[in-house]
Amino acid sequence: MDVEANINDYIYPYSNPSYSNYGTLGLIQMPSARMLEEGTLAFSWSGNDPYLRGSILAYPFSWLEASYQYTDVNNALYSRVSSFSGNQSYKDKSFDAKFLASKEKRYLPQIAVGFRDFAGSGLFTGEYIVASKFYKNIDFSIGMGWGTLSRNKVKNPFTVFSDNFEKRTLNIDTQGGELSPGKYFSGQAGLFGGAEIFLPNLKGARLKIEYDGTNYSEEGFRPGFGNAELLTKVQRPGSSRINFGIVYPYSNNIQFKLGYTKGNTINFGFSIALGFKDKDPVIKKNDPYEPVKNAEAYKVVSAGDETLIYRTALTVLNGKELYLQAATLSDNSLDIAYSQGKHSSYIRGMGRVLRALDSTIPDDITEFKLTNVNASMGMHQAIINRKAFNQNLPTNTYQILARETELTAVKYDKNEYQFRPESKLPFHYWKITPDLRSQIGGPDGFFFGDLRVALQSELIVKTNITITSKGSIGIVNGFDKLKLKSDSILPHVRTEIVQYLKESQKYNIEFMQVNHFNNPSNNIYTKLSAGLLEGMFGGVGGEILYRPFKKNYAIGAEIWAVQQRDYDQMFSFLDYKTTTGHISFYYEEPNSQVLIILKGGRFLAEDSGIRVDMSRSFQSGMRAGVFFARTDISEYEFGEGSFDKGFYFWFPVEAFFTNYRRGSGGFGLKPVTRDGAALLSTHQDLYSVTEASQINSLARDWGDIYD
Repeated sequence: MDVEANINDYIYPYSNPSYSNYGTLGLIQMPSARMLEEGTLAFSWSGNDPYLRGSILAYPFSWLEASYQYTDVNNALYSRVSSFSGNQSYKDKSFDAKFLASKEKRYLPQIAVGFRDFAGSGLFTGEYIVASKFYKNIDFSIGMGWGTLSRNKVKNPFTVFSDNFEKRTLNIDTQGGELSPGKYFSGQAGLFGGAEIFLPNLKGARLKIEYDGTNYSEEGFRPGFGNAELLTKVQRPGSSRINFGIVYPYSNNIQFKLGYTKGNTINFGFSIALGFKDKDPVIKKNDPYEPVKNAEAYKVVSAGDETLIYRTALTVLNGKELYLQAATLSDNSLDIAYSQGKHSSYIRGMGRVLRALDSTIPDDITEFKLTNVNASMGMHQAIINRKAFNQNLPTNTYQILARETELTAVKYDKNEYQFRPESKLPFHYWKITPDLRSQIGGPDGFFFGDLRVALQSELIVKTNITITSKGSIGIVNGFDKLKLKSDSILPHVRTEIVQYLKESQKYNIEFMQVNHFNNPSNNIYTKLSAGLLEGMFGGVGGEILYRPFKKNYAIGAEIWAVQQRDYDQMFSFLDYKTTTGHISFYYEEPNSQVLIILKGGRFLAEDSGIRVDMSRSFQSGMRAGVFFARTDISEYEFGEGSFDKGFYFWFPVEAFFTNYRRGSGGFGLKPVTRDGAALLSTHQDLYSVTEASQINSLARDWGDIYD
């Protein structure tokens, strides 16, 4: 079986599933039951008149495909008010989801259930059940669809269970963005199917043919549906239900496609996918542990001299960006407190400390106690037998060392240590980076942006007091034509975004805040902050977090007295003041690494409610998540979108470099920016700062101890 698989890899390389014109995995117009590996992020773009569609896909699990579509509808206007939107075409935003019901087996197909446009405008709404099965080099798919997938009419099989499935009920009393469970799998059903034929020895190229189930008279803008006033031309009717296409993979991650749909339309597109499930997903690391030069000399010179042992540890650790904070030698045990900002894997950082100490500290010391410190707060302590560390090093049997290592919570107090080197403070860290701000999808135009040069700075005044800031200068300014004003009836805590973008084009200070951290006892952490807390608000406040070391939950509380900043994002303020605060509950499921955050309290626009955030992290360090919030305002007070929701991705910076480095970057997206359920966006929140203070964050990386 393995031999056959290897031959197939040679004959049919680059065999990742391909994408439909609707942005998700599928045939040409129709979906398939195929999925990508969990931890994959993908982007797909296609042009199929009258639509240009860009899609972001995420696979938080192997059984879930979640996607966000942004569609340029070329046969309709954004609005009929030319002074509001000119001649801009309509832009539609929607969410899709597909769930794997059963995996493919030898004689059974893979089956999936999916939803198109289930929380959007409803222009492309539909549901489907689809089965896919490989036979030799052909991947067959057949399915049944509802909504816009019901062209080839058959009786709805769900009417056997309830008459409610006879008629498709639309939710018309809405501001958009709401779920409409009354319509799912209801009304007429339709059949569709097709095949993807892999061509041998052509680098994974494949032909596609399908029987189209799209009901084009029910899709998009059409006469008689209530949106005809925006219609500029009726979508070209199909003259054939058979679509053809070809896919050419440049690699296993990049694909190009060309097709012919409806018997009269040429379509084209491309896709890019990256897997973030495992470590080093993009660029393999070339940053091995470098042995300490003259290590044996350190051992000989410091033998029997406590002061020289301390200074040896200080020298060799600092030389590897592992900063010794304090130390105590007791009998045959060396207790070291250290901090580090290089390794995102705390276990790798610990392993590098151990290797440096083991090679330079006299052999009569048989035990190391390592306390990891961040912002002068104790994260964890590891008690490691030196002999066990060395015995398992040649074979990299980290599992045995993990069982023999004692990990505990710790309250760090530098005064309890014998050796307390003077820190060279204040210490200033800064970097200059490019910065891009954008505004996408408004009535003034599809895209506005500016390119900037940003200065990010962190001044460590004391080990537990920092001043963090970010400011930028505009290089290419592109917001002059923005003119949309807020129509919100709530305090304009977010919807004045256009004014902030326009009036801060030359230069701005995004944030500048003073932070004071404290670790009053085991598992309890506090932070006080003051200053320009974010782009739109400044003020003063604080957090407290209870995070028990050997549990997988945490409880926090925060309160902030803030005032709205002026639009130029400098040091002046507007009149609006408020107090906002939340009680938070965090729960991380240790096997799947799914983190659930519940926040309840008062938001910036003085509405009260709850926010739910669900995300999953992977071995690479990538985190993908979604959120939604409901507060005590009605959907009409909230405005377009009905309630707050969105998604985000955070990537480890080191994924794109050959060496290890801390930090992350990413993006988040909301379908609409409204004032309801708006959170204050502070920096260095306690849950992030104390990530290494919970055993779950350490256990998943034990394989890095000898890296």
